[in-house]
Amino acid sequence: MSGIINMSRRDFLKTGAALGGGLILGFSLSEPARAIAKKSAAEFAPNAFIRIGKDNIVTIIVNKSEMGQGVYTSLPMLVAEELGCDLSKVRIESAPVAPEYNHTEWGPFQGTGGSSSIRSTWVQFRKAGASARTMLITAASDTWKVAPSECRSEKGFVINDRTKKKLSFGSLAEKASHLEPPRDVPLKEPKEFKVIGKPTKRLDTPEKVNGKAIFGIDAKAAGALTALIARPPVFGGKIKSFNDEKARKVPGVKDVVQIPSGIAVVARDFWSAYKGREALETRWDDGENASLSTKKMRLEYAKLSKTQGATARKEGEALQEFTKASKQITAEYEVPYLAHAAMETLNCLVDLRDDGCDIWTGTQFQTVDRDAAAAIAGLKPEKVRLHTMLLGGGFGRRANPASDFVGEAVHVAKAIKKPVKVIWTREDDIKGGYYRPMWYDRISAGLDDKGNPIAWMHTIVGQSIITGTPFEQMLVMHGIDETSVEGAKDIPYNIPNIFVDLHSPRIKVPVLWWRSVGHSHTAFVVESFIDELAHAAGKDPYEFRRMLLNSHPRHKAVLELAAGKAGWGSPLPAGRAQGIALHKSFGSFIAQVAEASVEKSGRVRVHKVVCAIDCGRVVNPAIIEAQMESGIVFGISAALFGAITFKDGKVEQSNFHDYPMLRMKDMPRVEVHIAKSEESPQGVGEPGVPPIAPAVCNAIFAATGKRIRRLPIAANGLEEG
Repeated sequence: MSGIINMSRRDFLKTGAALGGGLILGFSLSEPARAIAKKSAAEFAPNAFIRIGKDNIVTIIVNKSEMGQGVYTSLPMLVAEELGCDLSKVRIESAPVAPEYNHTEWGPFQGTGGSSSIRSTWVQFRKAGASARTMLITAASDTWKVAPSECRSEKGFVINDRTKKKLSFGSLAEKASHLEPPRDVPLKEPKEFKVIGKPTKRLDTPEKVNGKAIFGIDAKAAGALTALIARPPVFGGKIKSFNDEKARKVPGVKDVVQIPSGIAVVARDFWSAYKGREALETRWDDGENASLSTKKMRLEYAKLSKTQGATARKEGEALQEFTKASKQITAEYEVPYLAHAAMETLNCLVDLRDDGCDIWTGTQFQTVDRDAAAAIAGLKPEKVRLHTMLLGGGFGRRANPASDFVGEAVHVAKAIKKPVKVIWTREDDIKGGYYRPMWYDRISAGLDDKGNPIAWMHTIVGQSIITGTPFEQMLVMHGIDETSVEGAKDIPYNIPNIFVDLHSPRIKVPVLWWRSVGHSHTAFVVESFIDELAHAAGKDPYEFRRMLLNSHPRHKAVLELAAGKAGWGSPLPAGRAQGIALHKSFGSFIAQVAEASVEKSGRVRVHKVVCAIDCGRVVNPAIIEAQMESGIVFGISAALFGAITFKDGKVEQSNFHDYPMLRMKDMPRVEVHIAKSEESPQGVGEPGVPPIAPAVCNAIFAATGKRIRRLPIAANGLEEG
């Protein structure tokens, strides 16, 4: 494998095409990679994504990480629609790190996140398919000596409708490979779609069911050892001293080395490394975070919330109108730090050599991690090959600008001079940081004598996830981290006077985006408080929202769809009640109605969730439904149980016994209703998360009269008596 590194990606694949007698679209272009990288998405879209062999297999190179959200199906569907291939003969490969695979919206790097995979490849992948189709039809028409206009592609064949002749893609591949790729190609009109918009089974399911699928934690390399790392128990702490004598005596332990993030115990297998780490004797300097506690932070945040922060939105005179209001309502909301807790814990396999480096891991930030690895290894970036494996969940944790789990694995490999896989245990994962921040919100509103909101004031307190990262210049302006206020500064409700401000305290707890980012907390606050205003005004929560959405028809439409499908206001079984919530994130509009009950013990049971979504044009409705279900269960888990807390500087949680997930027996019935739309496609991986917590909490209020302003719900003491 290392020999390939000295050959350019383009030359290597060009040679492979000649040997295989197949068509490789995009790799054999004459223009240099640098010029391709500078082009817009529309101009370089046909490049580097398709290979067609004589065996009729169409290989699609996907530049997005597959972490359960379905990109290994939905993106090939975009290609298949325009190419006219048979999806049963499609094979998927993860893209290498190269400019051709950069994100079309984010700039010069490759990555997956922000629910942007379909949106960012909607034109790119379709043009790749259309370009290949054009070349195949040209090859067939030349073979038959007919006009290209007489030919079309379907199910892996080029067909002449006049003569009824047909040629398979595989039989045309070699001839097509000698053609110049077209510079621009027409795309199908939506009325012509045969693949896009149809429920399609996932292409990666069979291998995930039969065990053939290879995740990062499954990756192997010849002679690779396994390492676990002892990290400081307090963030920002350092090693005072350590004694590895007992660790080295554990059978299977090969080495103990100190790296920047801690002490690595290297062994022949996981359990030897685990036992060796347990035998380590370490002394830590806990540093300035030694007294950090959630209790103190809550008090500090609450105090900050009563002062004015940086202005995120100002319309009218909110404070002045608030003081004149017939009814004034103020509430304080808070949500905790949250771990990503993906089912596959973090891991990274590194084979570092003098002349290059291979890395196998599940990452969402290919270019960032590749470049970080190169810097640590002392290599040029092109000498590092990063192999993106299947991810057993990501939720943002594997898209870290700090490249923590990749960087430390390279440090270990560099220290021991052997291939090594670093594995995080569940305890490492829960205690290891990069959490969704803790937030504290103070929010006030004034109602006129008819119950209409005339003033809205919202102060947000919480750490910035962007400050200190390469994205700061783009996403932090005038003291406002846009990810801190998204979903709060852009509320859709027709309120004439609005003021939203932000405090971003500097705390040395590592934080990161978490599934739905800022929307994960702002939706809870905004939609819970809107519910409070409705009840204060003596109005139905659904009708109250609907009344305030006349200038936002797409919000209003999904609200009406969800309420209608849920039978809003209809009689329910004894003890149950409904709560409703509405939120837009990542371009998609979602409304959810939750049906819940509270037992005498205080246990909350969510029985049913009706979800309506408008995500623009639909590619695969089956995946949209699955992602809504996924977001709902993810959000319910967090709302009911999720909390990372600190005492004496240390994280108090360690595993699923004290950081629980929703169990299958408690999973509600979920109905998903997809609104028809001709708008451009938008995100679905994250938007299902934000509305579920307020919908459930609003249902709890409807059932019990107790308002939930602090998450997790389990911390609110709902027991009777």
